[in-house]
Amino acid sequence: MDDSSAKPLLAAYLRKRADLVRYFALRLKSAALAEDVVQDIYVRIASADTGQVANPSAYLYRLGANLMLDRLKQRRRAEARDEAWQEGFLVRMGGEAVAEDPPADAAFAARQRLRRLVSALDDLPPQRRRAFELHKLQGLSHAETAAEMGISRSAVEKHIIAALQQLVALIGPEEDGA
Repeated sequence: MDDSSAKPLLAAYLRKRADLVRYFALRLKSAALAEDVVQDIYVRIASADTGQVANPSAYLYRLGANLMLDRLKQRRRAEARDEAWQEGFLVRMGGEAVAEDPPADAAFAARQRLRRLVSALDDLPPQRRRAFELHKLQGLSHAETAAEMGISRSAVEKHIIAALQQLVALIGPEEDGA
């Protein structure tokens, strides 16, 4: 940067810095944001070749106003993006956002229950387990399960009833979330 153009603008910045902070703090309603804008002014004038500036004070205020508007636009875009994301991924009840994820303790309890269920399935007799898996896990009807296993529909029903009774005895009844 040419010293002859930088010094008058930098000197004006140093003289006006406190005024710039007050000016932008009033407009942004935040001293911290105003400090950021004024710091951005310094970065711009320190790193850019501005050439001769007829009115350094006006230039600083105009540069600050442009930077402030850029920040406000960025914040609005970020807020709109966040709001769009929330609308797409959050459930609202009574105007309040409700997380779809279960509480951590409920998720942990469900994982433990699933582990117990998988372990209990391993303890079922082979025919009973196969009937249960085909019907309950793969979604086959009683008739389809019977055909797959080569047994009667009545036998499938008995295997499933016995499997359910054994699983409840091993892992306990399902607790109601209410």
